[in-house]
Order: sequence, then C-alpha cells, then structure tokens
Amino acid sequence: MTAYLLEWVNLLGRWVHMITGIAWIGASFYFIWLDNSLEAPKSKADEDKGVSGEVWSVHGGGMYHAQKYRLAPEKLPEHLHWFKWEAYTTWITGMFMMALMYWYGAEIYLIDPGVAAISRPVAIGIGIAVIAFGWIAYDKLCESDIGKNENRMAAILFVGLTIIAFLLCQVFSGRGAYMHFGAMLGTIMVGNVFFIIIPGQKDLVLARQEGRQPDPIHGIRGKQRSVHNTYFTLPVLFVMISNHYAMTYGHKYNWLILIAITLIGALIRIYYVARHKGKASLVPVIAAAAILAAVVTLVAPRQSAQLSANAAASVDTGTVHRIVVERCSSCHAQVPSQPGFQSPPKGVVFETEEDVTRQAMTIHQQTVVTKAMPIGNLTGITDEERATIDAWFRQQ
Repeated sequence: MTAYLLEWVNLLGRWVHMITGIAWIGASFYFIWLDNSLEAPKSKADEDKGVSGEVWSVHGGGMYHAQKYRLAPEKLPEHLHWFKWEAYTTWITGMFMMALMYWYGAEIYLIDPGVAAISRPVAIGIGIAVIAFGWIAYDKLCESDIGKNENRMAAILFVGLTIIAFLLCQVFSGRGAYMHFGAMLGTIMVGNVFFIIIPGQKDLVLARQEGRQPDPIHGIRGKQRSVHNTYFTLPVLFVMISNHYAMTYGHKYNWLILIAITLIGALIRIYYVARHKGKASLVPVIAAAAILAAVVTLVAPRQSAQLSANAAASVDTGTVHRIVVERCSSCHAQVPSQPGFQSPPKGVVFETEEDVTRQAMTIHQQTVVTKAMPIGNLTGITDEERATIDAWFRQQ
C-alpha cells in the first residue's frame, strides 16, 4: 500500500510541478519578449508621465496596449498584478519531487556504487550543499565587480557550471547528477525572484506610496537577473525530461553532454532574445546546431572489441531470459518485488521469453549501450552478462 500511495503522490507532485512551471516559464518568456519589443511612446503626454516604451499586440480576438514606465507612475493603480507565486510553487513542488524521488529513494535513483560508494546521508548532504552553494556563489558573483561585465560573468559562470557538472557525475548516478544540476539552476532562478526581483518591486511600490523617488538600482538588478533566468530556462527544461533518455545521463561522458546541452539551450535563448529586438544574427543558432551534432556523434553507440568477440558465440533466448529475469524483473514484473515499486516502470514487463524477444532493442539499449539499467546496478549485473545480451541481440 505504501508504494501505491507513493505513486499517487509522485504523479500529483509531477503534475502540479509541470503546471506551475508552464505558468512561470510562460510569464517569463512573455515579459522578456515584451521588454525587448517596446517602442518609444508615440504620445508626448505618455512620455511626460514617465512612459519609456509601449507595444501593441493582438491575441485571442482582442487588441492590447502595454506600456512600461521608467520607474513607476506618479499615482499607483488600484489593482497591481504580481508575478511571483508561479516561481515559488514551481520550486516548492520541484524540491518536493527531489526529496521524494532522489533523497527518499536515494539507494535507487541517486547512489550508484559503480560511481561512488557513499551512504544515503552523505549523498543527501552533498545534494543539498550543491544546491545551496550554487545560489550563494552565483549571487556573490552578480554582486561583485565581475557582475558588471556580462561577458566576463557568462564566461566564469560557464566554467563554474562545467566544474559542478563534472563533480556531480563523479559522485552520483548520472540521473541523480543531472537532476541536482537542474535543481541548482532552478534554485538560482527562484532565488533571483525571491531575493532580488520581488524585493526590488516592493521597494518601487513603497517609494511611490511614501512619495519618494524610487531607487533605479532595483530595476537594473531585476533586469539582469530576469535575463539570466531566461538563459537558464531551457537547460532546466532539458534536465526535467532527461531521466527518459539514458543515452545522455548514462554515457561515460555524461557531464560533458550535460554542459553541452546547457550551452545549446542558452544559445537558443540568446538568439530569440535578440530576435525580439529585430533582426538577429544566426551565429548562436549555427553554434548550437554544431554542438548538437557533436553531441549526437559522441553519444552514438560503439561496439567494443570484447563485445565483438562475444557476438561470434551463439546465444539462445533462454539464456538471455534467465539473465533478464534475475537482473531486471525485480522491477519489470507485473508485481515488482523491488521495494518502492508498485508497478513496472513505464509498464515494461520481462517475465516470459516472448517479453524479452519483443523488447530486445530496449533491453540492449539500456543494459549494453548506455548501461543505465539495472538502475544503480541494484541487482549486480556483470560485464559478462551484458556481453551475452549484446551477442544475443546481434544475432536477431
């Protein structure tokens, strides 16, 4: 019953996380577009009121006229809409899922003895420390003189993220490393909202209510952090779906793949942010495509000499079936025996020889090509057994 209830908690947690994430990202993308699409106000009266830009748009059968003030209007409107709970709820549900899947289920999803033989408390402690360190280091970097130069800031940030991605992949399972990398970026994003953007906006409102001139530094900081957030968005989204693609996190160079796709996501956003302002250079898109091609080439499976030698031997389905039943069916069964599993992952079952034959490509991809399964090698599959599966698959 516990495993059954956990599945429902998992489902509902993911659902809410996805819904709030869509709301947050949608609002973020819209306001980045809005800010970069503003035109000088056409009316002298608007300009005198402090309007710095405006844009007309049409959507859903209606026309909209949005204006941005340099700081704030002389008189605040009765109703002022804030955009913050989308970010907060996304982070809260994301951390809930992290705690449920990767901390509570650390032995399954986070710890891989083949990578590092660490205890559950140590693994959880490292995970929390990395997430907290990411925000603190990033925030201090922004507040330093380095943060005043965006190009220098981007270079140092990229180097720092590369080091963190590498270290995470030396401590955690590939899947766990990716998720903690994404959680760190997501925490930086929500930290920007909670500690910088919203307090700045509150001071702006308070200044107008008290009749004093708002401090322009809040607008400068808020704009900087908002732009950073939009560059982090696509890498975080990749991490959210990466657990479905073992060819990335299960690869020998998983850290390099992670940082490459992070760079690809940032380059794509750089292009679109520039595109909002008008004609944009295709250099970021071309660079992203080149990096993606390199990643695809790197990830492509290669047959080792050992597996080639084993492929020469004849292997019957019964032999592979016995390996799969022993190493995989504790999870992939109609009634899993592995604690924490109420149903087989993705509904995939390996109980009969027919099941094994029908899922031959999946078995080969996960156990031989990426070696992502058994997850965390909980059942202790050997290299010889992987080679046997490879030989059998190549005979099909």
